[in-house]
Amino acid sequence: MIIYEAEKSEFIKETENGTIAATIEKCVLERMGRHTAANEFRAWDNSMQHMYKVLNDAGIPDNAGIAIEYNIPHTSKRIDFIISGYDRLQKPNAIIIELKQWESLNPVDGSDSLVETYTGNAVRKVVHPSYQAWSYASLINDYNQSVQDKSIAVSPCVFMHNYLLKSNDPVISDQYKLYLSEAPVFTKTDLYKIRSFIKAHIVTGDNKAVLYEIDSGKLRPSKSLQDSIARMLNGSREFVMIDEQKVVYDEIIDYSMKCQSDNSKRTIIVEGGPGTGKSVIAINLLAELTQRGQLTQYVSKNSAPRAVYLKKLKGSIKKSSVDNMFKGFGIYTDTSLNSVNTVLVDEAHRLSAKSGMFQNMGENQIKEIIHSSLCSVFFIDESQRVTMSDIGSADEIKKWAEHENSEVIQMKLASQFRCNGSDGYLAWVDDVLEIRPTANFSIKDMDYDIKIFDDPCELRKAIAEKNNENHRSRILAGYCWDWIKEGKDRSDVYDIVIGDFKMSWNLENSVFAIEDSSINEVGCIHTSQGLEFDYVGVIIGNDMRYSGNKIVTDFNQRAKTDQSMKGIKKLYNERPQEALLRADEIIKNTYRTLLTRGMKGCYIYCTDKSLSDHLKKRIDR
Repeated sequence: MIIYEAEKSEFIKETENGTIAATIEKCVLERMGRHTAANEFRAWDNSMQHMYKVLNDAGIPDNAGIAIEYNIPHTSKRIDFIISGYDRLQKPNAIIIELKQWESLNPVDGSDSLVETYTGNAVRKVVHPSYQAWSYASLINDYNQSVQDKSIAVSPCVFMHNYLLKSNDPVISDQYKLYLSEAPVFTKTDLYKIRSFIKAHIVTGDNKAVLYEIDSGKLRPSKSLQDSIARMLNGSREFVMIDEQKVVYDEIIDYSMKCQSDNSKRTIIVEGGPGTGKSVIAINLLAELTQRGQLTQYVSKNSAPRAVYLKKLKGSIKKSSVDNMFKGFGIYTDTSLNSVNTVLVDEAHRLSAKSGMFQNMGENQIKEIIHSSLCSVFFIDESQRVTMSDIGSADEIKKWAEHENSEVIQMKLASQFRCNGSDGYLAWVDDVLEIRPTANFSIKDMDYDIKIFDDPCELRKAIAEKNNENHRSRILAGYCWDWIKEGKDRSDVYDIVIGDFKMSWNLENSVFAIEDSSINEVGCIHTSQGLEFDYVGVIIGNDMRYSGNKIVTDFNQRAKTDQSMKGIKKLYNERPQEALLRADEIIKNTYRTLLTRGMKGCYIYCTDKSLSDHLKKRIDR
């Protein structure tokens, strides 16, 4: 989505009239429904004056397209400035310009992509501007079908218009040459250089035609983590990490290597909700640290993600190597001190105290992981604890890190890819499920495909149609139907029956996330948590209803075969209020997780009509 678009002549006129920042502010309100902070308004006013000077040249065509604040599809990131047109061979071109107000920065030792600078009222580690511009261009190339089909060249650069370049300046240091070669930096005295860069790519104007192609281009199926793991472990960069993801990744690499050199323990807690790229970062870390000679292990509670990776890696890496890389949480009960270089704990909110099938082994999984590794990295979202035994929290990790004499480092990730990069949708889910109050009362104007169905058969038909595009859509359900023991390997034994709707839970011996036949099965929390799809159809059972103008949960409606509620009835008999609060958290977190598995859309059917009507109202308001 482009916030502001015009031809160069119109942009020049608005800037000369002093109205450009106000126009952008108005467009943000109209297209995004939000008001602009004073500092952002001042930044526009300042930067657009500098871009006016750059573009005020007869060699840059008056009808070249200008876009300001382009929201990259699938993400919450925006590109500051785009200029579009045709080159000397009449091939379509788009120049993306990352604008920076910075006046100074310092390099980060050992990193080819991080710098330190004053931003957000503090000195912080952030990505080098060239890396940022390059990564944004890469995302457009990866996701935009029009860019690919019409061979639109996307050329990134950086304009640091307040930055006075010094001799041996760190911004153009050799340590950043890889990304400087992809996205050159222009500073305060480089007016003529950036003009020359633009004129080398834009010779003829396009009347915004290239901007239209970019803005209206359909999204290609995104690269999925499960499809790319084999190539990643063989050294290929399958995912471009952007902004906070890259900062977190590089810092973890640095801390992990320090642990090996100074033999000191470090525990890293990375907090982030759905779509922040936790699993992508974890798998990239696994690949990189393994290549650096470390014994590195990826551990998770659910076997579903590990089964996906094992299937994808079959034939490319020895099974014994895969088994040694991907582990369950409970393998460290008897492991010696610092026997693993780095342990990467995905879905750390699912950690338990005890291990084993009967929860009778070991002392505490968090303690045992920290004890067994020099560097332990916990990726966590406390709002995804979905069983009675889940104990994973930042406070619990910090407690055991202190016990093991480990330094603690905390990091946070913002939403990037899940739900079309929309923090708004994630906040809306929290608000509508009454997990926490947010300002996101409505979803009506959000860029996310959400629909409520009155008939589960229609939902199944809609998801099947989406799945025909690339086999990346699935049906999920709350755990309100028993698994029929005798039919665990047959899709014609129907566990879930709602009127004419009949489907089985996912088969026992299949990998639900990637089997083509899985569209004929229904996944649950245990086979979908930690994975992602393009579209999901979610069936909400009777364990969550709408009554008395509020969301109510009922643990008695969960299936008898559901082990996630094991012990709830005993707790209810002893401490009923505590049991109700615990069950409410688990049920709501379960549906929060299911409702946020889709990157592009979520279709919903509720067995409770009142809940269905309530969700419809919340969407339409």
